[in-house]
Amino acid sequence: MPEVLAEADWLERRAAHERRVRRWTEPHVRRRALGEKHPVLDFLFTYYSHRPAHLERWHPGVGVALAGPRAEEYLRWKTYRRTPDGVAVSTELPESRVRTAEFVRGLLRATASRPPRLGCFGLHEWAMVYRQPEEQVRHVGWPLRLGPQGTDAVVEAQKIVCGHYDAFRFFTEPARPLNTLSPSREGQQAMEQPGCLHATMDLFKWSYKLDPYTPSELVADCFELALEVRALDMRASPYDLSELGYSPVRIETAEGRRAYAALQADFARRAAPLRTRLIEVCDRLLG
Repeated sequence: MPEVLAEADWLERRAAHERRVRRWTEPHVRRRALGEKHPVLDFLFTYYSHRPAHLERWHPGVGVALAGPRAEEYLRWKTYRRTPDGVAVSTELPESRVRTAEFVRGLLRATASRPPRLGCFGLHEWAMVYRQPEEQVRHVGWPLRLGPQGTDAVVEAQKIVCGHYDAFRFFTEPARPLNTLSPSREGQQAMEQPGCLHATMDLFKWSYKLDPYTPSELVADCFELALEVRALDMRASPYDLSELGYSPVRIETAEGRRAYAALQADFARRAAPLRTRLIEVCDRLLG
């Protein structure tokens, strides 16, 4: 039996969600209108494909019926149906959505089954600028803390163990052979592990890939954690973002590597219940 939300209750939840996410979406929209770029805060809207307007949109998720006359508003989306209890998303998924749910569930279950590995130290960002001309670096306009030669020296001195394909594919050509792992799209499920910062950020992607079946509060939870993870990602990067208020995590030092691993472990701990909730959404969709 579905959970039935009274109109006053779901309207309140919808308004709370909109207030919550607009503190992130509205500044991004303003920056975009002004042609400004922020290397940390814009990432979740530019690297990922979920538009700000879609993040603001509230859905109750699978297994919830909305009562009251205003629930009719949701019938404009083809995934919603009238039911005896109100308006709810249909669990009769098209084949493409079944495949998505199966892939997401398989990947998240495999990731959750492994212990976190904490020895990468964020070197993927360094490998993305290794031996790269300054005018071609990803965040052009922001200086490298150690300069080009110092950055290259860190990459050459450290052991790179990046297992996340969507980070590895942005390595410069000279950096690729330095990685001790060989991540691929086909091998993603076999290699993903919960200590990886990108695997944690990707929980946001998997949450909106299941939209509107994912409760929007869960999407926002994944987004908020991903934003914190992105901040660490860039604090540990070779870029100097102190002008934006991001103090560096100096992974080129032993102290910095210890600090990074501790923060990485905490993110893995906080990501675990979100991953479980997303698996539960998939379970409900797949019966």
